Amino acid sequence: MEIEKEINQKVFESENQKLHVNILYTASYLSSASTEALKPFGMSWQQFNVLRILRGLHPKGATIKLLTERMIDKMSNASRLVEKLKQKGYVERQESKTDRRQVEVKITELGLDTLKEASSAMTLELIGFKDRLSDDEMKTLNLLLNRLRG
Repeated sequence: MEIEKEINQKVFESENQKLHVNILYTASYLSSASTEALKPFGMSWQQFNVLRILRGLHPKGATIKLLTERMIDKMSNASRLVEKLKQKGYVERQESKTDRRQVEVKITELGLDTLKEASSAMTLELIGFKDRLSDDEMKTLNLLLNRLRG
């Protein structure tokens, strides 16, 4: 559906403004869809992102600084996200072997298992894209978004 119909706006000041609104609206749409897919697992998409980063580093861990650098949502509080994941048993904190002032965060077996299930739910959510965009269209959109960010 056209963005004008989605937000009930007839005219934009420019294509630039329309693009900006469209990207923000689409990001919100995707965020909501991700939230719904992850709801059965009691985790936010930001927590899901942290677990995916840790799975990629497994069996090694990551510092909070590294997690923050690699997260999609740079405004998220990585320490708070890690604490919530720790309370659920999905991660553990350990003193760094090289620097006792730093803490390493590692994903647990429960975290790996839960992430596997949550990833399947997210994959099902993403299957809808295949119905709306071809692989070539997705590649083009990815290239354009990369170029937009510089």
